[in-house]
Amino acid sequence: MEKVSVEVKPEEGDEMKWVHDSSLDHKGMVPLRASTGSWKAALFIIAIETSERLSYFGIATSLVLYLTKVMHQELKTAARNVNYWSGVTTLMPLFGGFIADAYLGRYSTVLASSIVYLVGLILLTLSWFLPSLKPCDHTNMCAEPRRIHEVIFFLAIYLISIGTGGHKPSLESFGADQFDEDHDEERRQKMSFFNWWNCALCSGLILGVTLIVYIQDNINWGAADIIFTVVMAFSLLIFIIGRPFYRYRVPTGSPLTPMLQVLVAAISKRKLPYPSNPAQLYEVPKSLSNNRRFLCHTNKLKFLDKAAILASDGSSAEKQSPWNLATVTKVEEMKLIINIIPIWLSTLPFGICVAQTSTFFIKQGTKLNRKVGNGFEIPPASIFTFAALGMVISVTIYDKILVPVLRKLTQNERGINILQRIGFGMLFSVGTMIVAALVEKKRLEAVERDPLKGSLTMSVFWLAPQFLIIGFGDGFTLVGLQEYFYDQVPDSMRSLGIAFYLSVIGAASFLSSMLITVVDHMTKKSGKSWFGKDLNSSRLDKFYWLLAAITTVNFFLFVFVARRYSYKNVQKVAVADCYEGKSDSEGVETKV
Repeated sequence: MEKVSVEVKPEEGDEMKWVHDSSLDHKGMVPLRASTGSWKAALFIIAIETSERLSYFGIATSLVLYLTKVMHQELKTAARNVNYWSGVTTLMPLFGGFIADAYLGRYSTVLASSIVYLVGLILLTLSWFLPSLKPCDHTNMCAEPRRIHEVIFFLAIYLISIGTGGHKPSLESFGADQFDEDHDEERRQKMSFFNWWNCALCSGLILGVTLIVYIQDNINWGAADIIFTVVMAFSLLIFIIGRPFYRYRVPTGSPLTPMLQVLVAAISKRKLPYPSNPAQLYEVPKSLSNNRRFLCHTNKLKFLDKAAILASDGSSAEKQSPWNLATVTKVEEMKLIINIIPIWLSTLPFGICVAQTSTFFIKQGTKLNRKVGNGFEIPPASIFTFAALGMVISVTIYDKILVPVLRKLTQNERGINILQRIGFGMLFSVGTMIVAALVEKKRLEAVERDPLKGSLTMSVFWLAPQFLIIGFGDGFTLVGLQEYFYDQVPDSMRSLGIAFYLSVIGAASFLSSMLITVVDHMTKKSGKSWFGKDLNSSRLDKFYWLLAAITTVNFFLFVFVARRYSYKNVQKVAVADCYEGKSDSEGVETKV
């Protein structure tokens, strides 16, 4: 059996000038480190992300208000429509990420999807201003919107969903690609990239839920649509200007094919005995690897290892079909995908809590006193600013204070491993639901005491704590999930990795809609539904308590799964010296 020894030599002299991580510059050459990548390229990418998030959150946080005010939908119908749209928007990246990784490449996918996004925004603007597409014939107030307006409006927002599907996973992974993991300084910069990426995201979010929402409330929805369109067009131009500074990854074909090959090869050789030494499993020589990284063998899911067994039929490894023989790295990549499934499933309840922020939390704001100062009225969706502030605060504290301190205490380059960060953020989701239930109970008591004024005796800032707490949780869990899914998938699937993160929120939005439907049906049977025609006839406090219970039970499930998780183990030495059991940044063998 062949034993392949792979060594990665440290960069010396002129080698430091070039980036040898299989990326290319805009001319198709090996990138020069000084003039490409790192923060100089990432800033162009972050700019278009900020503008895209401005548009997305400007639409998303006010969508439930638009559907109830302009389209006169019932609260539960509007909430379901928002969840469906949010679900599609965050599941579409699975398709977009696949196209980017397999065929188009990340830069081309971002460019194409941004154009689709822009078309959706233009159509959204026309649906408000074009006389034949406006919601009402002569005035903006009518009992029911025109059918053509509904069709064009939903077509526009779902075009934006399709645009987001290619834009979101490709752009974030393209930004992370600008940092070389084999370079110490750039690797540390990359660990901070996801933190500051989300700070930029929050900047767009804050503008979207303050300035834009104010314009929607006090001027009209169309004026906000014009701003979205102009800003998106301008940021797309900035993204194109940054082209000479980017590092590009060549698409490697469908990432699903190698996984299928591993499965077929393992099944076809299921009767072969395991080799006595894992080093006897097949791996390609480094000279043929084209600068791609190798993964160490792990002892989990050993059935798949049979795909890498060299059959003693006399044929050389190079002549065997990939459907009969897979490398150790391909086998380990298959294991990575299987290992992330339990993590993905155990983060869904957190996503369900996040889904409430853009539906019921915002709708609660419409029933509270939003006046401050000399009669200025805060738009309901602007209360979402507190979630963004909570996220910025937690990310800043984590990156600038906690990580340096924890690095010294744990000797872990990240401070704490990724799953610990995610789990810590989940605790905040439990706190959010408890606080939200208590505040809603107080609001309903105010309505009961004074049906005439209702909950207008309470300030909208009563909602600030629940938004702040979920923002703190987002800073740990959502940012951690982005880093986790980018890092722990195979290198050829990193756009899909970001899509897996987004699909947590998307699937959770659908689950939230299903949960609302099930709870509505069950509580109707027992007397009165928890979801009435409006908030005052609903019992959202009980729904929030239910979510608090679900997320508490799920937290313990997540801890159980996380403790048994094996991190991606990148090979730095000979195959025989690889071993598992390290955390995600321990030892010389592991570099994630």
